[in-house]
Amino acid sequence: MTVLLLEDETPAAERLRRLLIQAAPEAEVLAVLDTVAAALDWLATHPAPDLILSDVQLADGLSLDVFAQTVVRSPVIFTTAYDQYALRAFEANSVAYLLKPVKLADLQAALAKLRQWRGAGASASAALPALNAPLERLLDALPQPQRPYKTRFLVRQGEALLPLPATEAAWFASRHDTTTLATHAGQRFVVDYTLEQLETLLDPSLFCRLNRQVLAQLPAVRRLVPHFGGKLLVELHPAPPAEVLVSKERASAVKRWLEEG
Repeated sequence: MTVLLLEDETPAAERLRRLLIQAAPEAEVLAVLDTVAAALDWLATHPAPDLILSDVQLADGLSLDVFAQTVVRSPVIFTTAYDQYALRAFEANSVAYLLKPVKLADLQAALAKLRQWRGAGASASAALPALNAPLERLLDALPQPQRPYKTRFLVRQGEALLPLPATEAAWFASRHDTTTLATHAGQRFVVDYTLEQLETLLDPSLFCRLNRQVLAQLPAVRRLVPHFGGKLLVELHPAPPAEVLVSKERASAVKRWLEEG
């Protein structure tokens, strides 16, 4: 049995080699690769191995990208550091997903499952559709790295551009396709972002969209005043040019943001 090993951590790769010797003495590791790019190059220039043993995360991305970018004729056993409960739903359609650190008994069970497939007459290529079917859902299930929130803006003052920390923004107001940033000190600057863009760029524990026209940072909110029809009047500092009303439907979310961040 020929095996291609995709693993970017040397200790983990060596451990898998040792486990393979115990679980399948006939196994021959053809190569140990640590990147998606290297795996794609290798698969393009070598016959398909009998098995690919692959970590989910490689040095330059997810190994799932390999299977999205090329036709893989080999069954795959994935190894991953992520919680096994999140992956349990995928086990029926693949050889196996093994939680790190991989245990000998788990690897033996995965290899036994692969032998069962072949014993039933299923070739490696025949197993491929069942393997590829859940890859997209597996990618969705994996925790995604936290994208950093915007921490500063470049604002124009005369002919100069000044870096302004996002924490100095009291609120943003949109009017006639122009977005104005007001600082806690009362300065006003035009910024090249819509409120919709700012909602995704700014930390939602600090900034909240109050209505269609205004997005505010928590320290700028001085008080809420009940208003007609279940609405809320929000008093901000510095005061915007028009009163800020929160709709009845949005009022609960704004109160929750003020209490919990």
